[in-house]
Amino acid sequence: MNKKEIKIRKAEISNLPKTTGVYLFYDKKGKILYIGKATNIKERVKSHFKTPAFKDGLFLEKVEKIGFKKTDSEIEALLKEAELIKKHQPKFNVLWRDDKNYFFVAVTKEDFPRIFITHQLKQKLEIRNSKLEINYVGPFVAGIALKKTLQFLRKIFPYRTCKTIPKRPCLWYQMRLCPGPCLLDSKVASQIPNFKEKIKKESQENTRVLLKIFQGRRKEVLKNLKKEMKKFSKAQEFEKAANRRDRIELLENIFEHARVLQGLTERKIENWQRIEKELRKILDQKLKIRTCLASLDRTLISARKKIYIPKIKRIEGYDISNIQGKEATGAMVVFEKGKPDKDEYRKFKIKIEGKPNDVAMLKEVLSRRFKHREWRFPQLILIDGGKAQLNIAKKVLNQYKSALSVSISVFALAKRKNTLYLENQKEPIFLKDIPQEISNLILRIRDEAHRFAISYHKKLREKKFIG
Repeated sequence: MNKKEIKIRKAEISNLPKTTGVYLFYDKKGKILYIGKATNIKERVKSHFKTPAFKDGLFLEKVEKIGFKKTDSEIEALLKEAELIKKHQPKFNVLWRDDKNYFFVAVTKEDFPRIFITHQLKQKLEIRNSKLEINYVGPFVAGIALKKTLQFLRKIFPYRTCKTIPKRPCLWYQMRLCPGPCLLDSKVASQIPNFKEKIKKESQENTRVLLKIFQGRRKEVLKNLKKEMKKFSKAQEFEKAANRRDRIELLENIFEHARVLQGLTERKIENWQRIEKELRKILDQKLKIRTCLASLDRTLISARKKIYIPKIKRIEGYDISNIQGKEATGAMVVFEKGKPDKDEYRKFKIKIEGKPNDVAMLKEVLSRRFKHREWRFPQLILIDGGKAQLNIAKKVLNQYKSALSVSISVFALAKRKNTLYLENQKEPIFLKDIPQEISNLILRIRDEAHRFAISYHKKLREKKFIG
């Protein structure tokens, strides 16, 4: 969230990016008139001028410059918008004197903290217990987006929402969305030593982390989680290490890719022909080949040959999941014309033993997959990884080349910077530089493969633990 702001003149709207972020309208004196967020900055700013709402008419004529800051996700844009509104208090957002137009995240300060969304500020909030302290984060303009953000984060850091703690286990606990203070009077609590302290510690820690995230301290949260993961792994507490690893990956995924109002996992593929055409453009790389002509001076002439890319219908995504090589699993997910076909999903219990080696594990999974000639072959494979994973995938495909009935292309997506490695291209490309529909599809396949791999890995761990 430390991306620099860029300013342009109002006449240069066409130069705005089509990415997620926040935008700011400035008058000729450099004063901020309005701040907003968008999944597509260019289109959102254009809409202010093309189809202005009543409040837009109050300030549009005064706009001289437009500033913008790119973000990696709508959640990040939501938090950045709240930060900037609080800092600059723009006149033409929602009138600041009417607090009910804003949303705040409220966190109670008690043994088992409660998190909820409110319209009102601390001074106006009526609470039964006047001694109860409440922390507030905000203001936020988009209530639906804020609610969705909390729903995403609750899956990683469960928290309490009930006004009064029930005496019996509730649905939220059963869905693993609450630490479960409602279990304190149950038989389970009496059988587990220090049960109340454990639930209390988890509840307070999760709310502390959520407050930090909403205060823009996500990097600090990730750094602490990584430290804890290493600590537990070193102490051979693999269950706790796995919990921290899963939290890290889910949190990174949410902030880098998630669309709050239109989640990637729910995104509909409306026009597969258009998406497939764009995919083929990316795959249709040109190779420079040198041909020696039989001439008197035998001059070397550079020519270009177009690679034939077949129509893409089936895409397979692969991911590996393990902790220090233990209970390693591989997953294959299948998308037909952009939609998941769960009947075609396959899972692999990896047989390689010893030190963890993701490249060797991927080689085993792909080799076992392509021995199954009865399974339909894809036109495109997406691998979770970088250049090493891409190279091993190509090597396996070459080994089974004679058995394949179709030409198969390979992508490899590196998580750290969201870079996409392609065949026959030395340098990777960034997802942000390709059409959003394609990047959304690639991320959706990668995330689904990751989810499927982790779910199988957890089952194997639980089975071993119970056994």
